[in-house]
Amino acid sequence: MQASRPTSGLAVASLVGGILGWTLLPLLGSLVAVITGHMARAEIRRAQGQMEGDGMALAGLILGWIAIGLMVLSVLAVILFFGGLAVLMGLAGASGQL
Repeated sequence: MQASRPTSGLAVASLVGGILGWTLLPLLGSLVAVITGHMARAEIRRAQGQMEGDGMALAGLILGWIAIGLMVLSVLAVILFFGGLAVLMGLAGASGQL
C-alpha cells in the first residue's frame, strides 16, 4: 500500500484566493492567488514528487491572473470612455461649466 503524499498548503491557499478573487475579495483574493500559486508550484517542484497540489496551484494562478486582467481592462475601458466623452464635449463646444 502506497502512503499518500501531503498536499501543499500554499496550493490550497492559491485556489481559495482565486475563488475569493471572483466572489468576495476581487483585488486581494486575486493577488493572494497569484503570489501563493507561484510559491506553491516552486515548493512542489523542490519536493521532487513528494508533495501534491500542482493542479490546485495552477487553477489558483489562472483564476487570479484572469481576474487581474479583467480588472485592468475594466479600468482602461472606464478611462477611455470618460476620456472620449471629454473629447466629444470639447468638440461640441461644451466648456464643462454649469
